[in-house]
Amino acid sequence: MSLKNQNPTSTKSWGKLLSHFKDIESKTIVSYFDENSNRSDELTIKWEDFYVDFSKNRLDKQTISLFTDLLNEIQLKDSINKYFTGDKINKTENRAVLHTALRSEENSNLKVAGINVRNQIKDVKNKIREFSNSVVLGSKKGYTNKPFTDVVNIGIGGSDLGPSMVIDSLKFYKNHLNTHFVSNVDGDHVNEVLKTLDPETTLFIIVSKTFTTQETLSNANTIRSWFLKKAKQEDVSKHFIAVSTNLEKVMSFGIEKDNIFPMWDWVGGRFSLWSAVGITISLSIGFKNFEDFLKGANQMDIHFQETDFDKNIPVILACIGVWYNNFYNCESESVITYSQYLNQFATYLQQASMESNGKSVDRDGSKVNYSTGQIVWGEPGTNSQHAFFQLIHQGTKLIPTDFIGFTQSLYGNKDHQNKLISNFIAQTEALMKGKSLAEVKKSNKDNFNIPFKVFEGNKPTNTILIDKLTPKSLGKLIALYEHKIFVQGVIWNIFSYDQFGVELGKKLANTVLDDIQNNSSYNHDSSTNNLIKYYKSKNIS
Repeated sequence: MSLKNQNPTSTKSWGKLLSHFKDIESKTIVSYFDENSNRSDELTIKWEDFYVDFSKNRLDKQTISLFTDLLNEIQLKDSINKYFTGDKINKTENRAVLHTALRSEENSNLKVAGINVRNQIKDVKNKIREFSNSVVLGSKKGYTNKPFTDVVNIGIGGSDLGPSMVIDSLKFYKNHLNTHFVSNVDGDHVNEVLKTLDPETTLFIIVSKTFTTQETLSNANTIRSWFLKKAKQEDVSKHFIAVSTNLEKVMSFGIEKDNIFPMWDWVGGRFSLWSAVGITISLSIGFKNFEDFLKGANQMDIHFQETDFDKNIPVILACIGVWYNNFYNCESESVITYSQYLNQFATYLQQASMESNGKSVDRDGSKVNYSTGQIVWGEPGTNSQHAFFQLIHQGTKLIPTDFIGFTQSLYGNKDHQNKLISNFIAQTEALMKGKSLAEVKKSNKDNFNIPFKVFEGNKPTNTILIDKLTPKSLGKLIALYEHKIFVQGVIWNIFSYDQFGVELGKKLANTVLDDIQNNSSYNHDSSTNNLIKYYKSKNIS
């Protein structure tokens, strides 16, 4: 069964939230703290190694209570159950959404279309374990009998962003294998990677569900041609593996059946890093760490399924996001990670969130009459403080911000960590408090400069403080945002797990490519036709 179809703005709960918003719109975050000395304790969730403080927001306990009423009215609990038990909630593609199953307990029973997928998942996981261990330990070798030193992931979208982000985030736990990523169809990208590699010691992983993705197959063919300058066709099978459903096309490429890792239609690309797509992760940090990564995500899954809404981290963060998006009309939210290891985290979330909830049609097929989705962006702190924080502090836009940090540094440099976290904490305080005109006048003798040094404050933040960056805690963090995205999609009454907007550009690109390569007649608008002609004029052979 599909999810309940209901315009959220037509519910009684939404009406109450709107009325509540009008009542408290002018209140400041500081005034909430002045009125309630227990506010921080009341609006903080402590769960395992996570400390989530959402008290520095333009809301109160009543806001959370009214959102809980909304979630009950739209039957979120039922939606969560369908999400985890394999109902085809991706109705536009007639698919279940079961990436959570890839990290769940192996003894549970889970059927899709009458088939228990648990055994399939277990078999693939065992295959990942055996393959990873053989490469890492050096028992699996290349065509000249040398152990592998480098691994290249060839994919795009979720087949690239997920593994790349995780490996970068867990660099501290990396083994001796060097990992590289080729995604962009820009030939300069693949050639820059290739010039650092030795074909005798490099393993290539092609990730494409259909094995037809233009960017991925172009890069794979270029890499194979480079490889065959030194090796023979029969050597391809020793150096190339694939994650795909298209056995025929993969085998015609030269990859043996035993080196093909399956994908399932109930796992979407941007949520696929938990599947065989994560084999690059397993190769990079070892299967044991990869397994811990899965376990961490599963722990967040359980928290999400079993915890009351008012103490449920993904639910709370989802509601806060809707609060600013739909009531304060905020168009974006930033994610600032106070860890250099997480420098790709915001980039990963861009796809996870914007490809999921960037929809303008509801589950009834009607045009929505409210805002959906948010523009997600960010960079690591403290670098971001010296870049775009000026806009957040004193700009004209209200930009809610998530701050993510860790109490312990991995290398144990306490001086650096103290300075990092002092900035982490201070920024949330500064954004909330600002600096009043009276305060500026006290410390400034130059009357001209006074108005330029006033900070309005009242800028909302969520603070996520985690004990330590480990494979397990990273798994929890990613799963947290996955479930936040799901909840927001349920509230907005949209289908979060298709991406038809991506596919139109791909189709037209093939048409334009044909025009460029085959001198076919241009059947486009005048601008597109002229762009094709201009490009061809500059590339006359």
